[in-house]
Amino acid sequence: MKAIVTVIGKDKSGIIAEVCTLLANSKVNILDISQTVMQGFFTMTMLIDLTESTKDFATLSDDLKAKGEEMGLNIRMQREDIFDLMHRV
Repeated sequence: MKAIVTVIGKDKSGIIAEVCTLLANSKVNILDISQTVMQGFFTMTMLIDLTESTKDFATLSDDLKAKGEEMGLNIRMQREDIFDLMHRV
């Protein structure tokens, strides 16, 4: 299964490292990543593959949300198919 992870918040060092470490420790493959900083705000979108993940979708989603709260960020994960349906033109 593929999913989209979004990360938004005030920019600070270590954001990418923390999120990627959490995903790597859960055996999640990052297929694509885009990040930018706009006027002090960090934004990142990742396409991930959970096929080999040691955690189910709900657990990983909760872990990412908790990591975001710990870091003062908003981190959310959505299934790719639902994300696509929500963002259709």
